[in-house]
Amino acid sequence: MCAAGKIILRARQFEFRFPRPALIMGVVNVTPDSFSDGGRFLNPEAAVIHALELVGQGADVLDIGGESTRPGAPSVSEAEELRRVMPVIEKLAPGIKIPLSIDTMKPAVARTAVQAGVSIINDVAANRADDAMWKIAAEFRAGYICLHAQGTPQTMQQNPVYDDVVREVGRFFHERLDGLKTCGVAADQVVLDVGIGFGKTLEHNLQLLANLERFTTMARPLLIGVSRKSFIGKLLGTEVSERLPASLACASLAVAHGVQIIRTHDVAETVQAVRMAEAVLARKKN
Repeated sequence: MCAAGKIILRARQFEFRFPRPALIMGVVNVTPDSFSDGGRFLNPEAAVIHALELVGQGADVLDIGGESTRPGAPSVSEAEELRRVMPVIEKLAPGIKIPLSIDTMKPAVARTAVQAGVSIINDVAANRADDAMWKIAAEFRAGYICLHAQGTPQTMQQNPVYDDVVREVGRFFHERLDGLKTCGVAADQVVLDVGIGFGKTLEHNLQLLANLERFTTMARPLLIGVSRKSFIGKLLGTEVSERLPASLACASLAVAHGVQIIRTHDVAETVQAVRMAEAVLARKKN
């Protein structure tokens, strides 16, 4: 928990006040090539059914993406990304009672999605030089997830180098919070994501996970996405389909170290793990 104790997150019509049970963000990949479930939900009808299943399992937010950001993934055109995600968003937005998030690097896709009812922009390219995405978040008062990455999905894992990854990610967040404020994005719209797997080696990822409390002093909600990621396979020698136990371990440890939002493919299992961890932590004596 941050030093200030209480944090507010506002995303258009939604408001969350922390401390509260961690939010579980369910992943809806409308792509043919995502590392975990690429192709399974490329059909809009299948993606909508999957999204509603995640809501039934306890998802507090749905993160919809139409372009894979796995290392080395090819980029797709703006038109193709919109073709993938918009039928899903247009079907879900009118009736769903939890926030929808758009996982995109393209400001035009974010704008179209927000206009259709999305409340949060999950910006994998928050390290960009221009401020077009920030202006959209400011205009619509949308939530904004500021993810740290080194490079782009095409280049980020070629040779990631840091002198001190924890310190450098912290400095990035401070710089971005200042820039977002200048563009009119209020602090209470911003979520911080250390970007596990985005331009980091196995050792970098482990260092960030071990030092998550260092980022709680910024008085913003922290999000982590570790679900089934390749660093787990590198450490444990497991294939994607075998990484759930390690993903749950990371999620539970993250909550114990002050993380408020967990992004996951496996909502039901993550809800159980996180709620169990929270029940234990609530009984900790100071």
